[in-house]
Amino acid sequence: MTYLLEEKYQTSWQERQTFAENMQPIIGQLFRNKGIEISVYGKPLVNASAIDIIKSHKSVALHEGNKLRLRESYPFIKALGEMNLAPSRVDIGKLAYRYLFHGIADGLSIEQFLERELVSISKVSDVESKKDVVLYGFGRIGRLLARLLIERAGPNSLLNLRAIVIRPGEEDDLEKRASLLRRDSVHGAFNGSITIDKENNVIKANGAFIKVIYAKSPAEIDYTIYGINNALVVDNTGIWTDEDGLGQHLQSKGVEKVLLTAPGKGHIKNIVYGVNEDMISPEDSIVSAASCTTNAITPILKALNDRFGIRNGHIETVHSYTNDQNLIDNYHKSPRRGRSAPLNMVISTTGAAQAVAKALPELDGLLTGNAIRVPTPNVSMAIMNLNLKNATNKEELNDYMRQISLNSKLQNQIDYTASNEIVSTDLVGSRSAGVLDSQATIVVDDRAVLYVWYDNEFGYSCQVVRVMHEMAGIHVPALPAT
Repeated sequence: MTYLLEEKYQTSWQERQTFAENMQPIIGQLFRNKGIEISVYGKPLVNASAIDIIKSHKSVALHEGNKLRLRESYPFIKALGEMNLAPSRVDIGKLAYRYLFHGIADGLSIEQFLERELVSISKVSDVESKKDVVLYGFGRIGRLLARLLIERAGPNSLLNLRAIVIRPGEEDDLEKRASLLRRDSVHGAFNGSITIDKENNVIKANGAFIKVIYAKSPAEIDYTIYGINNALVVDNTGIWTDEDGLGQHLQSKGVEKVLLTAPGKGHIKNIVYGVNEDMISPEDSIVSAASCTTNAITPILKALNDRFGIRNGHIETVHSYTNDQNLIDNYHKSPRRGRSAPLNMVISTTGAAQAVAKALPELDGLLTGNAIRVPTPNVSMAIMNLNLKNATNKEELNDYMRQISLNSKLQNQIDYTASNEIVSTDLVGSRSAGVLDSQATIVVDDRAVLYVWYDNEFGYSCQVVRVMHEMAGIHVPALPAT
């Protein structure tokens, strides 16, 4: 009996692996040739391994009453590969599940069903002009933004990474910069090939041809001599956070707009994608993508306020150390941050709770916040202690947030985990702004404590790229509609 069970399991596994491997080239061709990003219940499959594809299908059973087998979803991906569609994000898992289990197929074949469900993208419109992108700075966020933009490089990519600007370095600076892009102690090896053209100061990565420009200030640069025009400059240096400082970029030839990867001061709009990106107007030349913590907590606060109402609350951030802190004890202008980051928990401050009000004005003055820097290099947590306007319980609140993470406008910002074994390193590489740890949720009547994980580097960078699309006027529909 044991032998038969073993043989049955091995046969089933081989079948799943075969279907996953057959899906990979179709998913890749859809993305590169048509600009269609495939996912299964929000889990992206572009550049995913066969094992990742299998795991994405396994997760469906956590949200639905039935499993979605790879042999069931494969015909949908195969049919999608034959269709002529406009660039979009298509959750093939949700479409397949609807067809198989929701009884809405009405006797249609898979091909007919997809034609009906995807009619809004069935006519390929004229290809929008590409937006030139310049990364000003090449630190933690700059290199992750480069990875995300290179990942999308191809004939249908509308954000075109043309250049990186850094301060003048030593003779081997280009090799070292390329090496830092190629290898990362937290996020692992770059998925692809990277070479350098030292004579022309160029990094070549997976088809992207990236000019490396050495300059001490924006005033020195004329981007047009490199064929860069009307560019979106993403300033990830943190040197300037106000209009006067960031306005220097607009004085450079070839620059149209500037995006700051830090909270903006003054009248600069602080954007949390998914919550207030509609505030961006075509006339805005300088925009901020706020902070990683503000991006992590604001979507969840919005969802909770929409359903239960928030009277007030306190947000405590348990944040990984950053490059701003010292490796060993040394002078630092800020209190406590001079102490060794890998050896200490350090009480610090954060403006994230107050910054929420810039994206969500209805919570203005209702939240306080503080931060503790801890000896981990990445992935942070926000502990949200909230007093609600309406009483609820743990099951109701968690179920509501699970539905929001699956079927709402915030599904790319909010993720949800039901695991009681998850720890911070499990969230490295998360593409969501925040991940609700449902097992840790505490609710007593109108008081709730929520624990929200977030990859303060990669998850935040994904939010920045979403804001970049909005500033460039690029709107890629997501289907099925929520």
